[in-house]
Amino acid sequence: MKGFWGYHSEWNLGSPGGWDYQRTTQEIGKAVWKKLNQIRPTGVNLDFDHPLLYPVVGFTEMLVNVHRSREGSNPGVIAVVAEEETLADVTENINLAHRLNQIDGITGVLIAPHKLELKKGKVSFQGQPVSVIFMDFNTDVLLDLHRKQNLAPLLQAVRENRVINPRGTEPINVKSMFEVLTGPHSSRFHPEIVRRTPWTRQFYPHKTQGPRGEEIRDLVEWARAHWDNLVLKPERGYSGRGVRVGGVHRDANEAIELALKEGNYILQEKIPLELWAEEIPEFDEKEGQLVLKRFQTDFRCLVGPGVVFGFLCRYGGVPTNVGSGGGVQPLGILHSDMSTREAMDRINQALFDISHHDAVELVKMQKTMALEQRFTYLLGPIKIALRPRVITTDQMEALKAYCAAIWADCLTLEKMWLAGELNGIVKIEAEELEIARSQPWGGSPAIIASDGLFSFGAHRESHHGHSG
Repeated sequence: MKGFWGYHSEWNLGSPGGWDYQRTTQEIGKAVWKKLNQIRPTGVNLDFDHPLLYPVVGFTEMLVNVHRSREGSNPGVIAVVAEEETLADVTENINLAHRLNQIDGITGVLIAPHKLELKKGKVSFQGQPVSVIFMDFNTDVLLDLHRKQNLAPLLQAVRENRVINPRGTEPINVKSMFEVLTGPHSSRFHPEIVRRTPWTRQFYPHKTQGPRGEEIRDLVEWARAHWDNLVLKPERGYSGRGVRVGGVHRDANEAIELALKEGNYILQEKIPLELWAEEIPEFDEKEGQLVLKRFQTDFRCLVGPGVVFGFLCRYGGVPTNVGSGGGVQPLGILHSDMSTREAMDRINQALFDISHHDAVELVKMQKTMALEQRFTYLLGPIKIALRPRVITTDQMEALKAYCAAIWADCLTLEKMWLAGELNGIVKIEAEELEIARSQPWGGSPAIIASDGLFSFGAHRESHHGHSG
């Protein structure tokens, strides 16, 4: 199969994370894979070293190129700016600053936003001018912190176009944008992107069109009647907070009351769970043995200007966010003459064929390597799947084309916003809007994340109707 099945569940144009997790996952996954094949050869040839499995490399190059386009060959400071309470815990930010610091002429620093200063009118850190900033939070957080700490230097950096992502992406960085893609304007976007976008509507009582083009007289009452096939999400949430999923959260009234009370929610058609599920062996501590468990999988694409930086594979429950207790999965590119489904079955079988002692050793090796690499998030150590996710080279090419289309469609959304066509969708307070307008995007350097609920052919009930 050359393409892949499935849908994207959300995009993040504000300050997406996850660009360094796959690198660590690949290093650990490759070591476990090598060990497994020594114990019990799988007969499956997988590549763990493809550049797109290390998205941090392309992301770092982009930051350095922005510095060089501004400063030429002059040295300079690239600052990773994150909320103070995350500085010691979010390993990928620590690693990014360290990686930047290894580059000739670049000083990479990880700092809280109030550590920036103005020196002789220039945005600086400890007396040194700062050329580029990667800001690991969105504009609403920037405003909150500014009210407490006076972040005038950071706001000046925004106006001087030193901040990545540009704040001008913020108005279209809301989950309600999918309403534009699945509404009357859908013909303005790439057909594949529209096909992979779940039907979405802003959630409040009003008339609209349903997923099959049917007339809905009152969206709230319709949602109550069709709850099992729907999802409610905050327009600007993260880490799965406030998300309610029909069939998982069975109380439709509780979900609907929460969404109406909080306000600014979207309603989405639920993507069939079996489509983005895979069976993965996991060591069950209570049972003391490997068991085959069905997990939901998630595939994050990290996209830059005219380029794909790479991918992040997550797995877990619903949702799969690492902030909600999900984990990560190594990714292997298949170089054997077999389907991804056959490869998965062979790897699963190999894991079940090894002895109890060897299974324990594999899990121990994985955990030891994770601790050595400080592979943690806010909740502690990040879970890693024992079995890699399998993808073909053709599917990698299909993903590249898909990512290029997302970048182009986001530019279309920005043009529509600037032309005043999205005023009913973009609800941002005036101060935030002012910051967004002070640094328009226009396709300039940025990192965009698209979370895909995709299958590469290894899901249990292969529904061939969703091929991309």
